[in-house]
Amino acid sequence: MDSLSFSSMKAMLIQARGSLNSRLSEFEPLALLFAPLITLFLAQVIRSVLGVVHEKGLKACLVGFIMGFLKKIPGVQSYIDAEKQKVVDQLQSGGSSSKKKNWAEKLPVKGLGGVQVLEKMETEKRNDPTWQGKCSGTVYIGGSESEGHFALINQACSMFAHTNPLHIDVFQSVVRFESEVVAMTAALLGSKETVSGEQICGNMTSGGTESIVLAVKSSRDYMKYKKGIKRPEMIIPESGHSAYDKAAQYFNIKLWRVPVDKDFRADVKAMRRHINRNTIMIVGSAPGFPHGIIDPIEELGQLALSYGICFHVDLCLGGFVLPFARKLGYQIPAFDFSVQGVTSISVDVHKYGLAPKGTSTVLYRNHEIRKHQFVAVTEWSGGLYVSPTIAGSRPGSLVAGAWAAMMSLGEEGYLENTSKIMEASKRLEEGVRGISELFVVGKPDMTIVAFGSKALDIFEVNDIMSSKGWHLNALQRPNSIHICVTLQHVPIVDDFLQDLRGAVETVKANPGPITGGLAPIYGAAGKMPDRGMVNELLVSFMDSQY
Repeated sequence: MDSLSFSSMKAMLIQARGSLNSRLSEFEPLALLFAPLITLFLAQVIRSVLGVVHEKGLKACLVGFIMGFLKKIPGVQSYIDAEKQKVVDQLQSGGSSSKKKNWAEKLPVKGLGGVQVLEKMETEKRNDPTWQGKCSGTVYIGGSESEGHFALINQACSMFAHTNPLHIDVFQSVVRFESEVVAMTAALLGSKETVSGEQICGNMTSGGTESIVLAVKSSRDYMKYKKGIKRPEMIIPESGHSAYDKAAQYFNIKLWRVPVDKDFRADVKAMRRHINRNTIMIVGSAPGFPHGIIDPIEELGQLALSYGICFHVDLCLGGFVLPFARKLGYQIPAFDFSVQGVTSISVDVHKYGLAPKGTSTVLYRNHEIRKHQFVAVTEWSGGLYVSPTIAGSRPGSLVAGAWAAMMSLGEEGYLENTSKIMEASKRLEEGVRGISELFVVGKPDMTIVAFGSKALDIFEVNDIMSSKGWHLNALQRPNSIHICVTLQHVPIVDDFLQDLRGAVETVKANPGPITGGLAPIYGAAGKMPDRGMVNELLVSFMDSQY
């Protein structure tokens, strides 16, 4: 029976082969050779196109294709470039040529000498806009720059201006300072709690961006080591800092930005839908820079644990506020290494830590993860080399300044400062809510108050505030502006609210852009469907600044 079945099957295969050969004999041999190759090529093209559409969206792809076609029409590209330059000139209020007219372009033949140099520096400094109490964030230390905490920081930096922690055998003092800054920061974020694993470690960096970039790099390499991921992807909420975009570009990581929920917090369910076998990490903020709102860190931690991926928490703003706000009785949700699933945290010391600019920390749950941050070189003719951060040489002066800030303030100092800025933030938020034409975006958890308007062009309000000397941050999705409250603002909350009410009344009475205002540009950028064009504008603006 088996022999008969085999014979029948063999006969059927011979018959099928003969029939197929008969049909194929009608075609040219070259056609038979190239047909499968062309089919494979087209399949690859279609796959690539679908991949781009999936990543950027159909609308963005169509707009990009149409704009690309239009730019090939003679005269169109030159017209776009000319209009783009007009926008860039308006953004920098005067044009790049006039701004750089008196800038030095070569060394003086004869040195000016110390006295003259310092006089010129004082003159340039006096020409800077007034920043005392007028800037969103920017300067976090209170008081005058010539006394108090400012003076201490300046003296500490000056004392160690010559040092470089790269030379660990020479400048052992700043190496110790760095280690202690990291340890003290980690202690604020759960390093002493058993649930954290008691292995929290980290390094100082030049700022929040470098801390985030290093955390992404470490997560990428750790996931490659643990799971063999070679085409990494990461998922962040729409409110996540732009430093993640920078890291994605630097390290060739696909970045998924997921819309936030109705409360402007990270949407855990939406982020879960983007997780796949190439996902290396997810991200949460405490709080997010745009609206001062804390993401659901505990839920995100559980999500990361369930998929065995990394989870970074951006505490650049909140690291030196939330631990103390909690002690003061504010209802603060979990945000640190006490949350299972958190693998790394970034904390800026130069914000509410009141350290000199250029000081941040990146922390890891354990040494196994942090080892993937380091770069070791064994085949260099200059010798064996290993470096912990992106920079090789680093300013020991800033490390010393950060240590001086933390040691001088202590827990009592940070509690007192947190009490002041939290109270000022709540008072400012209540004042904004009292202006009927404005609305506060979400429910701020910390020291950022973002507000928009359904009755007015909020960017016109911002232009009026700018004319009064205020420097606020313009936001999008939704169109809004925010102020990040610091010690500089504590004494002048009422002044800010008075000017804001006046700006609203001015726009109500005289709607429309003011001369030299940026409202039309911000408004147009938000509505412009070709985001590539907006990207080009930003790059051109940055290129004109230096």
